[in-house]
Amino acid sequence: MKNSAKPSTPVLQSSRILDQLRERIRYMHYSLSTEQVYLYWVRFFIRWSGRGGVMRHPRDMGASEVEAFLAHLATERRVSASTHNQALSAILFLYREVLAIELPWLSNINRPTQKRRIPSVLTNDEVAGLLAQMQGETALIARLLYGTGMRLMEGMRLRIKDVDFERQVIIVRDAKGGKDRVVMLPRSLVPALRLQLLAARALWEADRQAQRGGVETPHALEQKYPKVGYSWAWFWMFPSPTLSIDPRSGVERRHHLYEDRVQRALKKAVPLAGIAKPVSVHTLRHSFATHLLQAGTDIRTVQELLGHSDVSTTMIYTHVLKMGGGAVTSPIDRLLGGNG
Repeated sequence: MKNSAKPSTPVLQSSRILDQLRERIRYMHYSLSTEQVYLYWVRFFIRWSGRGGVMRHPRDMGASEVEAFLAHLATERRVSASTHNQALSAILFLYREVLAIELPWLSNINRPTQKRRIPSVLTNDEVAGLLAQMQGETALIARLLYGTGMRLMEGMRLRIKDVDFERQVIIVRDAKGGKDRVVMLPRSLVPALRLQLLAARALWEADRQAQRGGVETPHALEQKYPKVGYSWAWFWMFPSPTLSIDPRSGVERRHHLYEDRVQRALKKAVPLAGIAKPVSVHTLRHSFATHLLQAGTDIRTVQELLGHSDVSTTMIYTHVLKMGGGAVTSPIDRLLGGNG
């Protein structure tokens, strides 16, 4: 029987680089989604370098190769500015954090500027109609996202300890940029959230009786506090009804509810509500901010609730308000009396 062919040296080198990249990302406590994205782009970059037949090690490449790769993405792949920046961030992380190469050209590579788009915002009636078409757990999550301005994954990752019914606040942990913030707990959602708490408690108790693995905890917390992942305080507010394998540890445990369930439920509800605008889960966050500003909330407060580091990011919602609700009278209305 013939011996199987051994992988070539370039393939082995590529595998080692990806292993080193993965290890460094986990050491720096980056999210799983960031890990997957960075691995994808670095793998893509290495494979792209071998398009001439010889795969090259990133150490043997420099500014011209990186710029050529980014040009390939922009001109041939026609990727968006955000995707282009994503690929560049992955490559910069590879050189700086994994290969420990601090080269001057890394800082001189220009990032494509992303165009500021006016966000799609729903009216109060449209939000009410949309939420009325949703049911069950996904409806509660959608109401919570609109009622607090949280991002989708911030809502999905809520732990029992983060919902404070006494103080009527929700603590958003490790949000975008690794920051924590506090948002209001909508009073109208308290009864439904208490029922959700009971449902989560039933799953937690079933897991304990079956001696299943505890939930994932951040930044190797269990090394400092053994069994903390088994505690009620760290259990998910919106747990998944089924168990899954943790892609990093390989442990079978209960994850939070899969975010696609909310996205699919919202997508189905949009046409049922008769809404013709482009709507995503993030539209609820945009609508939250705009409706607060319409109600007279100062922009600094809205900035804090959204977790924006710069108020200029929050200012985008003021553009929606400038033209809406008859703020400026059109000359045709003056000419024709505004009766249409």
